[in-house]
Amino acid sequence: MTDTHWFVYIIQCGDQSYYTGIAKDVKRRFDEHESQGRLSARYLRGRLPLQLVYTVEVTDRVAALQLEYRIKQLPRSKKIQLIKGELQLHRAPFWAILPPFSPD
Repeated sequence: MTDTHWFVYIIQCGDQSYYTGIAKDVKRRFDEHESQGRLSARYLRGRLPLQLVYTVEVTDRVAALQLEYRIKQLPRSKKIQLIKGELQLHRAPFWAILPPFSPD
Protein backbone atom coordinates (compact mmCIF):
# COMPACT_ATOMS: atom_id res chain seq x y z
CA MET A 1 0.00 0.00 0.00
CA THR A 2 1.39 3.39 -0.99
CA ASP A 3 1.11 6.44 1.25
CA THR A 4 -0.10 9.24 -0.99
CA HIS A 5 -0.52 12.95 -0.54
CA TRP A 6 2.29 13.74 1.84
CA PHE A 7 3.29 17.37 2.12
CA VAL A 8 6.35 19.29 3.23
CA TYR A 9 5.54 22.69 4.71
CA ILE A 10 7.33 25.73 6.10
CA ILE A 11 5.87 27.95 8.81
CA GLN A 12 7.15 31.45 9.52
CA CYS A 13 7.07 32.26 13.23
CA GLY A 14 6.39 35.58 14.90
CA ASP A 15 10.13 35.98 15.52
CA GLN A 16 10.71 35.57 11.74
CA SER A 17 12.33 32.14 12.12
CA TYR A 18 11.24 29.19 9.98
CA TYR A 19 9.97 25.74 10.95
CA THR A 20 9.84 22.89 8.42
CA GLY A 21 7.69 19.80 8.85
CA ILE A 22 5.75 17.08 7.04
CA ALA A 23 2.10 16.06 7.21
CA LYS A 24 -0.64 14.30 5.30
CA ASP A 25 -3.12 17.06 6.27
CA VAL A 26 -1.33 20.41 6.42
CA LYS A 27 -4.36 22.40 7.62
CA ARG A 28 -4.94 20.02 10.55
CA ARG A 29 -1.24 20.04 11.44
CA PHE A 30 -1.02 23.85 11.21
CA ASP A 31 -4.08 24.15 13.49
CA GLU A 32 -2.35 21.83 15.99
CA HIS A 33 0.72 24.05 15.92
CA GLU A 34 -1.34 27.22 16.34
CA SER A 35 -3.20 25.74 19.33
CA GLN A 36 0.13 25.62 21.21
CA GLY A 37 -1.13 22.44 22.89
CA ARG A 38 0.60 19.14 23.45
CA LEU A 39 0.44 18.25 19.73
CA SER A 40 2.28 21.42 18.75
CA ALA A 41 5.96 21.17 17.91
CA ARG A 42 7.99 22.36 20.88
CA TYR A 43 9.96 24.74 18.67
CA LEU A 44 6.78 26.63 17.80
CA ARG A 45 5.50 27.09 21.34
CA GLY A 46 5.62 30.74 22.31
CA ARG A 47 6.49 31.87 18.77
CA LEU A 48 3.07 33.14 17.69
CA PRO A 49 1.76 34.36 15.33
CA LEU A 50 2.42 31.55 12.87
CA GLN A 51 2.03 31.83 9.11
CA LEU A 52 2.07 28.95 6.64
CA VAL A 53 4.36 30.20 3.86
CA TYR A 54 5.22 27.13 1.77
CA THR A 55 3.75 23.73 0.94
CA VAL A 56 4.69 21.13 -1.63
CA GLU A 57 3.16 17.72 -2.28
CA VAL A 58 5.47 14.72 -2.60
CA THR A 59 4.93 11.09 -3.58
CA ASP A 60 5.21 9.40 -0.18
CA ARG A 61 6.43 9.71 3.41
CA VAL A 62 10.01 8.78 2.56
CA ALA A 63 10.20 11.51 -0.09
CA ALA A 64 8.66 13.97 2.40
CA LEU A 65 11.27 13.12 5.04
CA GLN A 66 14.09 13.45 2.51
CA LEU A 67 12.87 16.83 1.26
CA GLU A 68 12.26 18.05 4.81
CA TYR A 69 15.86 17.17 5.68
CA ARG A 70 17.18 18.98 2.59
CA ILE A 71 15.19 22.11 3.43
CA LYS A 72 16.36 22.06 7.05
CA GLN A 73 19.96 22.00 5.80
CA LEU A 74 19.47 25.15 3.70
CA PRO A 75 20.69 28.50 4.98
CA ARG A 76 18.00 31.07 5.73
CA SER A 77 18.64 32.95 2.47
CA LYS A 78 17.96 29.80 0.40
CA LYS A 79 14.78 29.06 2.39
CA ILE A 80 13.54 32.56 1.55
CA GLN A 81 14.30 31.93 -2.14
CA LEU A 82 12.41 28.63 -1.94
CA ILE A 83 9.39 30.34 -0.35
CA LYS A 84 9.42 33.07 -3.04
CA GLY A 85 9.58 30.43 -5.79
CA GLU A 86 13.07 31.49 -6.85
CA LEU A 87 14.64 28.14 -5.90
CA GLN A 88 13.54 24.67 -6.98
CA LEU A 89 14.78 21.61 -5.14
CA HIS A 90 15.18 18.41 -7.10
CA ARG A 91 12.52 16.20 -5.50
CA ALA A 92 13.52 12.87 -7.03
CA PRO A 93 15.12 10.44 -4.60
CA PHE A 94 18.88 10.12 -4.91
CA TRP A 95 18.64 6.69 -6.54
CA ALA A 96 16.50 8.11 -9.36
CA ILE A 97 19.48 10.05 -10.69
CA LEU A 98 21.91 7.12 -10.63
CA PRO A 99 22.66 5.30 -13.89
CA PRO A 100 20.95 1.91 -14.25
CA PHE A 101 22.77 -1.04 -12.75
CA SER A 102 24.29 -3.41 -15.29
CA PRO A 103 25.69 -6.69 -13.92
CA ASP A 104 28.68 -7.28 -16.22
